[in-house]
Amino acid sequence: MTDDTTTVVDTRPTKIMYVAEATAHGGRDGYVTSQDGQIELRVAMPPALGGDGNGTNPEQLFAAGFSACFHNALVLVGRRSGFDLTGSTVAAKVGIGPNKQRGYGLAVALSVSLPVLDPDIASKLVDAAHEVCPYSNATRGNIEVTILLG
Repeated sequence: MTDDTTTVVDTRPTKIMYVAEATAHGGRDGYVTSQDGQIELRVAMPPALGGDGNGTNPEQLFAAGFSACFHNALVLVGRRSGFDLTGSTVAAKVGIGPNKQRGYGLAVALSVSLPVLDPDIASKLVDAAHEVCPYSNATRGNIEVTILLG
């Protein structure tokens, strides 16, 4: 416990079930590959950060991973609660900017669409997915994650 009202929750895995491997060549102006050959992408700085934008960037890759992972967690908790979430979507926006320590930080906004559910049920499922999702657990307390339900 960190104080009288906050409980620290250990979200580390108790068993590793899968390991993904990727390698960066040239940082933000190079390419990334995955060990299994599924990913081979050019990486480039976006124009907003002074680059040519002729490639993907780490923020886009993070947004893709977070949105896919959160959506999977949402479908899982929905199914456990007896709801079919066909037609639902999760979009992620990942922002980058300078922080107070002369480095850089990230901020995430997830937009969740559950068009066939009552808003109260949808909200409860989103909260449950936020507890299940590995990306949510990895970022909790480290970066700002805003979840918009619409």
